[in-house]
Amino acid sequence: MQLVVGLLFVGVHLVCAGTHSLRYFYTGVSGVSNLPELTVVGLVDDQQFIYFDSNTNRTVPKTEWIKQNEGADYWDSETQTDNVYHQNFKINIQVAKERFNKTTGVHTFQQMYGCEFDDQTGETNGFQQFGYDGEDFLYLDLKEMRWISPVQQRIITAQKWNKDTTLLERDKHYFSSECIEWLQKYLEYGKSSLKKTVSPQVSLLQRSSSSQVTCHATGFYPSGETISWMKNGQDHDEDVDLGELLPNEDGTFQRSSELKVTPEELKNNKFICVVEHQGKTITAKEIRTNPGDSLPIGIIIGVVSAVLLLIVTAVAGYKVYQKRTGFRPVNTSADGSNSSTHSIDSVYSVHSDDQLI
Repeated sequence: MQLVVGLLFVGVHLVCAGTHSLRYFYTGVSGVSNLPELTVVGLVDDQQFIYFDSNTNRTVPKTEWIKQNEGADYWDSETQTDNVYHQNFKINIQVAKERFNKTTGVHTFQQMYGCEFDDQTGETNGFQQFGYDGEDFLYLDLKEMRWISPVQQRIITAQKWNKDTTLLERDKHYFSSECIEWLQKYLEYGKSSLKKTVSPQVSLLQRSSSSQVTCHATGFYPSGETISWMKNGQDHDEDVDLGELLPNEDGTFQRSSELKVTPEELKNNKFICVVEHQGKTITAKEIRTNPGDSLPIGIIIGVVSAVLLLIVTAVAGYKVYQKRTGFRPVNTSADGSNSSTHSIDSVYSVHSDDQLI
């Protein structure tokens, strides 16, 4: 059975000029022995800043700005919270498998949540969604303040959660206030790196004279590039396959576009790859042949680091990208009530209502 590494939720929220976002991605996996049962990734404006997996059982910083501004108490709290989520995810996957009557094989259970605000208009938005085996499962409509499920197997949960007006009000407060406060705090922490602009390095690669040509753009920040092809000076969009946006280990991004072309076409025509990023245009004309069947090392590194992010963020052809639930309410005290510190366990994770019963 093929494991689809992609998050399959409705509504792609891309960060654009003036808009900033805080997102958390949780993915539970069962039936795969060499992958963590739970992986957690936190992003600010598409830059990964925290990471957790159930193999290491430790939440760790992924940027210098969060490492320098939060101490041991923060990471202990995050670790404790993510371990609680690990136990909850195992229950949710099992219940979901029973509801879909598929108790064997590889399965994924995903949650996404977060918020965004426009620093020019002051407009805010929040989101939290669930997914199972690559399909939308349940999401919160913040305008209507009600849970909606596109599948019969989750309607039971949606109906139960919609009756909990206290929990819905807490969700509303979190997304409109607490989440935005944390986002603004993180933006201040990382203002120097989050506002940086790095242009891509662009290469035309070909394994052999008979294989497809790959235009590889890497090392750019922020995301939001476009890759296009030209043939003899004219726009060319036939037989083109645009790959997923992938993260590099240093926080920058990469993406590839593959052109299917015969050796004869390549010999008799002039193909150019055009990459546009942050108002700059970079072209690549000279094709470099990559000996053997191995991939360029830059792509390999990006894919390896992307596995940790995509397995959690699941971007189905970036094809999806976004949010989850159970937010990091600005902390949870020992009795489960919210306090002023960043934590997760108070919303759905440590409540029985988060379990799909």
